[in-house]
Amino acid sequence: MEEVIKLPKTDKKPKIKKRVRVPAYNPKQELIKRQRNVKNLTVLGENDASVKLLEDLVFGAEDELVERLVEDKQGASLLDDDDEDDLDDPEVESEAHLKVPSAKKAAWVDDDDERMEEVDMSHRFRKYLTKGEAESKMTKQKLQQRMTEQFQKSMGGKPTWAEVKVKKSKKKGDDSEEDEDEDDDDDLLRKTGNFVAASETLPSGTLRVKKCLHANAARPCSDQLTTVQFHPSAQVVMTAGLDQSISLFQVDGRTNPKIQSIHLERFPIHKAQFSRDGESVVATGVKNKMFYMYDMMEGRVVPVFSVRGLKQASVREFSVSPEGDSLLLSGNDGYLHVLKLKTKEVVQSLKINGSVSGVAFSPDGSNVFAQSEEGEVYVWDMRSSRCVNKFADDGCVKGTSIATSRNGQYLACGSQSGVVNVYSEQDCLTSANPRPLKTLMNLVTPVTSLAFNPTSEILAMASQNEDEALRLVHLPSLTVFSNFPITTKKKYIHRTSCLDFSPHSGFFSLANNKGDALLTRLLHYKDF
Repeated sequence: MEEVIKLPKTDKKPKIKKRVRVPAYNPKQELIKRQRNVKNLTVLGENDASVKLLEDLVFGAEDELVERLVEDKQGASLLDDDDEDDLDDPEVESEAHLKVPSAKKAAWVDDDDERMEEVDMSHRFRKYLTKGEAESKMTKQKLQQRMTEQFQKSMGGKPTWAEVKVKKSKKKGDDSEEDEDEDDDDDLLRKTGNFVAASETLPSGTLRVKKCLHANAARPCSDQLTTVQFHPSAQVVMTAGLDQSISLFQVDGRTNPKIQSIHLERFPIHKAQFSRDGESVVATGVKNKMFYMYDMMEGRVVPVFSVRGLKQASVREFSVSPEGDSLLLSGNDGYLHVLKLKTKEVVQSLKINGSVSGVAFSPDGSNVFAQSEEGEVYVWDMRSSRCVNKFADDGCVKGTSIATSRNGQYLACGSQSGVVNVYSEQDCLTSANPRPLKTLMNLVTPVTSLAFNPTSEILAMASQNEDEALRLVHLPSLTVFSNFPITTKKKYIHRTSCLDFSPHSGFFSLANNKGDALLTRLLHYKDF
């Protein structure tokens, strides 16, 4: 008579006993046990599915281990790798379910299905987290992600304490690594969105810009505007002109409200500049030897009637040194005078051949580049008061303007013919005949204004002798942006007398002969 092995009933599950660790593995006893079980099961046919299932469970492929077994219908805890030895216990084997649950991930995740509450991003505490006007509302999940990105940006990366350490299994070798790569690909394909981040470097070709309300719209200048300059640290812009007034405006691109305006009696302003600390303003007149200093902290205007050691009829052109403690005055007959702001006296004088047409400091203030109307550039060491180099601007007949980049890489020289030569500043310090990196011939009238942006990625050049004579140059590629100035049916820029960029290049402003300070938002730069 055939021997039949009865299977345990699965209708009513007995209580699972506490698992007991099996004693040390004995290969001889295990071999005898397996041979006996095989001999008992050879008499059974394979028609009984339950017997076959039990046979596969007990005598299945020896290299494969059952990793997870469901202990009850609701899904109890799964077996860990440390419990693989418990599978040899027949009581545990009989109580384990044979069906392994599916662990597949969803094939698609639609964010709209979650129907999360949206947060109003127009609040002043959350407005800085938006990347454009289109993000007026944001889901809580996206807002949390944006705050995380902002935190990591301010910290210079993800801090080590926030990193999640994942233990990777090394038992399966290269197969496990391939599986992880496949999982990463699956996660990427289950989501939608922009996976390409915006480049931090300024692209060439076209410049993303937006016209804003004039910076001085709250108080337009009634005459020609001669100066526009952004405050070195605050979100403020200053304008000055021939209407004998200096005005300060808060820059927001929408209303640009006026902060303060002062009037200098019978003193048409030729040039005005902030001090390096931004606490005072220096203003020179058109025909006056005297100049004014406006202390913004105390709200006091101080006239400087005379300067000890200065012998010239008028003071017009000047530059503030990078250290902020002195002014470099452009005098007559090729003289340059160093004026100490604290003592109001000239402590040093330099002399070049011909008349001075432009002056520019090196970023650290150690050198001064002085351009003459004859087209020659003199390099002065301010510590030793010596001329360390001299070279002729390539192809220049009469020089009109000069400027240096803030990273100390470029030197730009403008001429009366409208040509701008861009040099390597290092070559200008050492070579007697430096060759320009690029010759820009986009203007046809004298170049009267040159300005580099703070990141040294843009060079602005303009002429006040013709309307709309303004160009912006992409410095890494030394090419002109094709979409600037913005073309309109009516004249928009008119004649430019002064240029300036905000401290982080977020805004660009220019002063024209109509008394307007045009304001343009450079969308590539996120900060003011």
